[in-house]
Amino acid sequence: MRTLGWADLQLSDARSLASALRGLFEEARALVSEDAESTLVRMVTGHLGCPMTQVPTVTARFEGREHANVHRGIEAYVAEHSPEAEWHGISGNKMHMSVVDMLGAQQQHFSFELGAVDYMTVATGPDTTIDAVQLGLIATVAPDGSPVVVAVQGPHEERGDFRCTLQVLAASREASTAVREAVERHMREHDVFRGQVMAFGISEHRGNQLLTFLPRPALRPSDVVLPDGVLDSIERHVVRTASQSDRLRAHGQHLKRGLLLYGPPGTGKTHTVRYLMGRLESSTVLVLSGVAMLRYLRAATSLARRLAPSVIVVEDVDLIAQDRSHTRDGNPVLFELLNEMDGIGSEADVTFVLTTNRVDVMEKALSERPGRIDLAMQVPLPDADGRERLLRLYAAGTELDLPDASAIVAASEGVTASFVKELVRRATLRALDDQPGAARVRLDEAAISAALADLLDEKQALTRSLLGG
Repeated sequence: MRTLGWADLQLSDARSLASALRGLFEEARALVSEDAESTLVRMVTGHLGCPMTQVPTVTARFEGREHANVHRGIEAYVAEHSPEAEWHGISGNKMHMSVVDMLGAQQQHFSFELGAVDYMTVATGPDTTIDAVQLGLIATVAPDGSPVVVAVQGPHEERGDFRCTLQVLAASREASTAVREAVERHMREHDVFRGQVMAFGISEHRGNQLLTFLPRPALRPSDVVLPDGVLDSIERHVVRTASQSDRLRAHGQHLKRGLLLYGPPGTGKTHTVRYLMGRLESSTVLVLSGVAMLRYLRAATSLARRLAPSVIVVEDVDLIAQDRSHTRDGNPVLFELLNEMDGIGSEADVTFVLTTNRVDVMEKALSERPGRIDLAMQVPLPDADGRERLLRLYAAGTELDLPDASAIVAASEGVTASFVKELVRRATLRALDDQPGAARVRLDEAAISAALADLLDEKQALTRSLLGG
């Protein structure tokens, strides 16, 4: 039998001492952590009645454009369940951390305390905004009365974060899920997009990254100069009241519809679309053009489904819908457009309004297949009657002295509505120079004819081409 030596006793004592010291340090660290618990963590755990290690979290992430909706959804929920509750902010280095990460970072010796609430001004319309909570949390209760904490973080473009995050903390996952679902219901009920006119793209309005709110146009039928019967046909196909939609459903008829306006540039297609926007005052309108068609088509159709009755306007669709026979590999954006038009069910109250300058190169699958385009209307060059109506319409802000416009109308044969608009503008500029003291300038045949001669001059060939003359 081996006898323990002095070295063995020293090693055993050292191990025992190390084990005891480790236990002592762990106990001391727990005591220090408990004493040093931040006001932020104390508020959350005190409200929930359990330590952070036992708190499940339910997280929902939204596109940055939904920031106002998330804020309004939380506010509506809190007003219903705990109207006396107040928002709390967080102080400390918050770079790239979620609220839950900040709460758990206490163990890694980060310092986060209760602080002032961070707000961000967010657009809710063409001329309205709200101050939405950018970073904050609020103590409230779940529908069953159990305590929960709701936290929100808005998008932070400077840090490359374009999402809005909702986090719900509670002692049970069921309570967190119930609150998250209720907040999302309130978001839909208080949706800031519903009934708005919006254009997809990069917005400079209050940092709203993806959507720009536009004023709804207010045009009279007399402001739209088209051949007899054209505007009536367009309105009959597109403009529909809620009661008419309900009756159509009751008769088993589909609601989705497609309108294609085609014709040379400058004839009034976009102007006609603007008139329809004003007539569809209860519908949400989403406008796509240029780069936005390439990036946000799917987002627009998703919003259109959610916000029906709605209208998706795709301007200059020929830029993406050129016939596939003209390209070697086809057009992926065109395929996506076709898929999205097919993907919206016939029962959805969604209207596609497309405009094109080149119907001859339009994809046949888009322009001819039933269910995608139900009505194609030509917007032609104005005839003699149309040119006179346009002339008087655009000159309505002046003292127009033109009892007989036949000479000007005859000399402007073959021009577009855009050309006539520019003609009146140039005649008005001449009159402003000739009548410096007039509150409202007088336009007569001589002034308009001089402006017309200028536009018809050989030196203005490119200008005429751009205006459609």
